[in-house]
Amino acid sequence: MIEFIRAGGWLMFPIILCSVIAMAITIERFLALRNSRVISPEDVSLARKMATEGQVNEQAVERLRGGSIIGSVLAAGFSGSNLPRHIMKENVEEAGRHAVHRMERYLNTLGTIAAITPLMGLLGTVLGMITAFSRITQVGVGDPATVAGGISQALVTTAAGISVALVALVFHRYFKGRVDNYVVSMEQEAFKLIELVNQNNPIRPAATRPAPAARQPDNGNLSRAEAAIAAAKRRAGVQA
Repeated sequence: MIEFIRAGGWLMFPIILCSVIAMAITIERFLALRNSRVISPEDVSLARKMATEGQVNEQAVERLRGGSIIGSVLAAGFSGSNLPRHIMKENVEEAGRHAVHRMERYLNTLGTIAAITPLMGLLGTVLGMITAFSRITQVGVGDPATVAGGISQALVTTAAGISVALVALVFHRYFKGRVDNYVVSMEQEAFKLIELVNQNNPIRPAATRPAPAARQPDNGNLSRAEAAIAAAKRRAGVQA
């Protein structure tokens, strides 16, 4: 193994460093994205129970907030349970964005490693070929041993860079898919919670509407009617 690293030259050290970082991120994400850490059945059951009963317990809300990731999202919904539905929905969506950010932690770094390690291997290939051709120009092609070191460096760094990139890319795609599945499940549970909270909240009395004001008589029409009656009486008196 040491001989393999030596054959690759100094570019093997950043490639090895990238592989160590990628391994650490992979292990950390496997632990952080477990079902019990993201969508805990206990937290979901507790949230549904409170929403069905219509009674929000502050201690239970704090327990949800400090539990799994979906618990923090549902706790944001209970914090605004007395507010209108659209405000409660906005609170849940904001908490969901923070939850997605937590689940995607370090994944950009893993994707960057998957992208740059092949380039490191390619750089090692170029440097190795430069070394090989420079030795050929110095001693000619009579002795293959003079160019073997440069070619070995080119092949080793290329193989190492591609190997690290393949593993990093596979786990990056895997974790991104896992996060997407979690996001869909969290959205479904959050909207179910919102509907349950709205259905089981005590019904507030509707605001009384002011009674329609009595229609006031039109003074103009009344005056014209009185004048017509008076004129009719006068005509009747003259005829009599």
